[in-house]
Amino acid sequence: MLDEYGLPILMVVALLFTLFTGYPVAFLLGGLGIVFAFIGGINLAFLGTVSSRIFGGVIENWLMIAIPLFVFMGLMLEKSGVARNLLLTLQRLFGRVHGGLAISVALLGIVMAASTGIIGASVVMLGLLALPVMLKQNYKPEVACGIIAASGTLGILIPPSIMLVLMGSIMQISVGALFKAALVPGLLLGALYVLYLTIIGKLRPDWAPLPDENAEDVDTTPLAAALARDLLGPVILIAAVLGSIMAGIATPTEAAAIGAAGSMLLALFARTLNLGTLRDVMRDTSRTSAMILFVVVGATCFSVVFKRLGGDIMIEEMITGTGLGPYGLLLLVMGLIFFLGFFLEWIEISFVVLPLLVPVIAKLDFGLGLSSQAILVWFAVLVAVNLQTSFLTPPFGYALFYLKGITHGEISIGMIYRSIIPFVLLQVLGLILCILFPSLVLWLPGMTGSG
Repeated sequence: MLDEYGLPILMVVALLFTLFTGYPVAFLLGGLGIVFAFIGGINLAFLGTVSSRIFGGVIENWLMIAIPLFVFMGLMLEKSGVARNLLLTLQRLFGRVHGGLAISVALLGIVMAASTGIIGASVVMLGLLALPVMLKQNYKPEVACGIIAASGTLGILIPPSIMLVLMGSIMQISVGALFKAALVPGLLLGALYVLYLTIIGKLRPDWAPLPDENAEDVDTTPLAAALARDLLGPVILIAAVLGSIMAGIATPTEAAAIGAAGSMLLALFARTLNLGTLRDVMRDTSRTSAMILFVVVGATCFSVVFKRLGGDIMIEEMITGTGLGPYGLLLLVMGLIFFLGFFLEWIEISFVVLPLLVPVIAKLDFGLGLSSQAILVWFAVLVAVNLQTSFLTPPFGYALFYLKGITHGEISIGMIYRSIIPFVLLQVLGLILCILFPSLVLWLPGMTGSG
């Protein structure tokens, strides 16, 4: 294998080592692709096809327009204060329950996940809003940090998710079907978080104490009226975006435009829409979208050259040559993706690894009576649930660094690492449930037994 596939193996090894240089991943991927194209004797005409793939398959892809629109939608809800008002109201709702504030953070994470797929924005927002209050209420720091980091990562899974948009483009499957399929697993993870916090509140109330009874709410609005004011708007917006996609009324790109416009209306009603807010949102949207696009371009170059050197055949032979059955191969692939999540971001994994695995997975027969398209939808959601752990697992768990950045030295990185252990285990549990019960994924899109 070393003689036949030496260059593909060396290409992977080079990527893993260069990641530790701190150089931007987008340029590493593209640069390694070009370097190994010359090492492998690939002619310049083939590199021209790489450019065609980037411009024709990425830049001109209509689905890609949905990414900046969804990013704009989430950032507008964050920076306009809509999310902050919702957290304060949810805190009042669960105020007399041990762990009530943590449960409020989990619920806000679910709501915000359905409005943005930007992990950094969600984690920072939840951390700035909730962490000082939780520590002031004498929450155990591990509980506070863990739920903030875990809830902030739900946005990468619960639709509308930019990861699912990219996966649909990579795997050539319906983004609408992926949105439907990922909704139940995403809500399942959120429910597992809430259940865990409820158990913690019962068994260890000192870890999640009640708020000070002498503290008065600044907001004197009746709770029902406050819920209607702060929860109704985001719920209607999310229902409009997801409902239009799932009902087939709008494409994901069109629904993203509805979400972007709707988030501006909510900010207008909250009287926080001004030129300063709009400027900040547009600047951050441009930065995030450009980062994603650069990684996609670099990953496209890397993956095309990797395939040209025989890397796709190598991966297929390595996986099928294990002698494992369909479920054994699936577990092997899930373990590989989980391991890669320690070192790579979800974008690199999606664009480099998924194109190599899709042909192998599509041929497997799991005995469920599913079409190859349904199997790919199921597999894509399993990968999405798996990749959510990549934001929480050291050494490159970005949600952990976002959280560390806003603690101002009050909480050590070691404590943050410890805080996410139970939540990573809950995510693995959610993944196992989705593997054992495919209907959790395929029930909503109605694809079970579709042949």
